[in-house]
Amino acid sequence: MSKPSPVTATLKQHHDRLSRQTLARLFAEDAQRFQRFSARCDGLLLDYSKNLVDEACLEALLELADQCELQRGINAMFAGDPINNTEQRAVLHTALRNGGQYLQPETRQAINQTRERMLAMADQLQQGELKGYAGRTIDTIVNIGVGGSDLGPMMAVEALASYHQSATRIRFVSNIDPVHISRTLAQCDPATTLFIICSKTFTTLETLANARAARAWFVAQTAREDAIHQHFYAVSTNLEAAAEFGIPERNIFPMWDWVGGRYSLWSAIGLSIALAIGREQFEAFLAGGRAMDDHFRTSPWRQNLPVLMALLGVWHSDYWGAQSQALICYDQNLAQFPAYLQQLDMESNGKSVTRDGWPVDYATGAILWGGVGTNTQHSFHQLLHQGTHFIPVDFIVGARSTDPVGEQHAALLANCLAQSQALMQGRSEEDLKQQMLDQGKSEAEAALLARHRRIPGNRPSNTLMYPVLTPFVLGQLIALYEHKIFTQSVIWDINAFDQWGVELGKELSKTITGVLKNPDQAHRQDASTNGLIEYYRDNGL
Repeated sequence: MSKPSPVTATLKQHHDRLSRQTLARLFAEDAQRFQRFSARCDGLLLDYSKNLVDEACLEALLELADQCELQRGINAMFAGDPINNTEQRAVLHTALRNGGQYLQPETRQAINQTRERMLAMADQLQQGELKGYAGRTIDTIVNIGVGGSDLGPMMAVEALASYHQSATRIRFVSNIDPVHISRTLAQCDPATTLFIICSKTFTTLETLANARAARAWFVAQTAREDAIHQHFYAVSTNLEAAAEFGIPERNIFPMWDWVGGRYSLWSAIGLSIALAIGREQFEAFLAGGRAMDDHFRTSPWRQNLPVLMALLGVWHSDYWGAQSQALICYDQNLAQFPAYLQQLDMESNGKSVTRDGWPVDYATGAILWGGVGTNTQHSFHQLLHQGTHFIPVDFIVGARSTDPVGEQHAALLANCLAQSQALMQGRSEEDLKQQMLDQGKSEAEAALLARHRRIPGNRPSNTLMYPVLTPFVLGQLIALYEHKIFTQSVIWDINAFDQWGVELGKELSKTITGVLKNPDQAHRQDASTNGLIEYYRDNGL
């Protein structure tokens, strides 16, 4: 039996009532609003008071979580039930953070052995014991992957730059565009470069193309094909394919089918993270994710950060018509966080049928976009403040900087708080008109300028604050959004862990690749594709 629809009569009534309310008035009427509508987890603060909810509405949203049997879904995920029902797989990325606490002994052993191998390799790198064929210390690591094998590790390595334990440079290559691999290799010395090829099946088109290019470059530069084993590692389940490439089994780190790609940075896919930040900090990173797991699994909904954020997302998309969600990180360390979360969220909840295969008649999976503040204030904030779209915003900021310079962090934090305040309270046309009149403008001119300068306000936002970005805090943030996304999938009754929508393009590209490679091969595509192929044949060959 399908779960209840998230669109309920009670919540519709709350929407109709609150649509006549303003956030500014809610704050004016309740001096304790921040205390009532904020929650914490191990130093991480969620302020959700700047959302159009009151006590009655929040209670109805929390009741929706119960109606959709959220606790049952949480228990099933942590227990290893096959909740990815279209592929009959368990979803156990959380087990990578707790050492397989709820799993069979052999699985726990495999998880912990793999983690120890990763950390031992990190120890070697930091101690200068990881060397190439010429006996020189490795100083550059190139991670070759795509999607979850690239976005997560790249984001985390950049976010934790203040915690890197050696001077080793870590580069990431994902795009099959030859420009990406060519420009990366141009900065590498083959004698001191180590490649990590991340592909669960060792068949991913983009990853294998770049891996082969790296291998060919290495052999051409060194004339040492026999040294491949010293410079190439793999994260994969396909030992045979990796061996054919020249990577010995001792250089291969395993993966498991119960870890989806976009959830895999906690696994050996995160080898580049461990190599960057070292044993102690990588353990702290896992501990942060584990702390959020415990919070999500055991906290009442009213204090549960992932659940609160998920319910507010459902409230905005299914009742207020929000089609997108902005994520603005006032922390330069998190510059890649929005791109990482785009895959995590949209590949998970970009679904249009229920778990039973029935079309949904409500919105799912908001479009996620964003950037890093204060840069975003000089690009798209104009639309947030005065545009016609209803766009909820998540602001993320630290109370302290990892790299303080003078008073700059205070200015950064002030900008973050000012943006959320401006979205909430706006600026009235009447006040602006009076301001213009006080400056000596005519009645007509003041009225016109006031209309242009008016900021409506009443636009919702969450603010996530933490003391300072550490590996523990980054682990918290990632797990928070993972569980927010899962909670929404339970409420929407969709499968967050498959991604069939990406398969068709892959299949079609294989056919088209064959046509592009063979000019004599007939191409029977649609008129548009045929025309574009002809243009390529005229200009690209």
